[in-house]
Amino acid sequence: MSLFLPRTLLALGLLLTMKLPAQRAPTATALEVCDRAHTAANVRYPLQAASTAWFHVRMVEPGVFAIIEPYQFQEVISWLIVGAQRALLFDSGLGMMPIKPVVMKLTSLPVTVINSHTHFDHVGGNADFADVRAMSTPFTNARMAGRLHASVASQVSPTALCGNRPAGLDTTSFRSRPWSAAERIGDGTRFDLGARSLEVIATPGHTPDAISLLDRANGLLWTGDSFYAGPIWLFMPETDLDAYQRSMDRLAALVPSLRRVLPAHNVVSVAPAVLARVPKAIRDVRTGRARGTVPKPGQRLVPFKGFSILVSAKAVRAKP
Repeated sequence: MSLFLPRTLLALGLLLTMKLPAQRAPTATALEVCDRAHTAANVRYPLQAASTAWFHVRMVEPGVFAIIEPYQFQEVISWLIVGAQRALLFDSGLGMMPIKPVVMKLTSLPVTVINSHTHFDHVGGNADFADVRAMSTPFTNARMAGRLHASVASQVSPTALCGNRPAGLDTTSFRSRPWSAAERIGDGTRFDLGARSLEVIATPGHTPDAISLLDRANGLLWTGDSFYAGPIWLFMPETDLDAYQRSMDRLAALVPSLRRVLPAHNVVSVAPAVLARVPKAIRDVRTGRARGTVPKPGQRLVPFKGFSILVSAKAVRAKP
């Protein structure tokens, strides 16, 4: 990605207008978090001993762990969901630091990996796991090849790392490694973890292979990059706004049965009522009823309560 518009922009409007004290990362490190407001919002969830100088691990509920990378501007969140017999890792992070040792500290159970989508910042640790399941789209297959350093070098620049210099990260050679899938998944695929069942919901739009993950019994929905408290990136060539509209309609219909929405960036838990506002918001953006601002030529950023939408200017109707 060439754009350095932080996903933190306009997220959690109330927190961003508060005077917050400077906060150091809770582990023994000289690194500074990229967004203190998001770190403050996440502090309510207990920090786990598995945390490292790069990863903050927070338990949102028993058996549900957010693995956060707060020292890079994207503030990626991967999720470990632990059942009685198995565990599932929903996304494997940026790949700048190994996530597998963190996962192994949290569970000794067999771990299956699936990805909310296959942008590089969510598949970085896939290569370290034997049991990776993936969608069978052409977009997914192409992304399995990884990405060379030249295409991700901007992601380890001083700006992207918020001025941090993480020990062990070679910014001159970092790349997204190739990986393979042991099995394929699709809409409706279920994972029985033992005392917890998870269901895959295909939610294309952000990418062709985007999925969400639903725990119906516990009212939990993991949304990947389809929804989070920040600028939702919908400007890439692979984005399909028609598909995104349908996907958001589908997720919004689940809101009455949800207790938590668990995204892949910034803040670990968002009230379901915020997700319910997305279908109207994207319609208002596309029809031009909500205009927003122009952060850079060819793009439009439109704020809403609890999130914002970043789209190509071509996607916005000239007049409502």
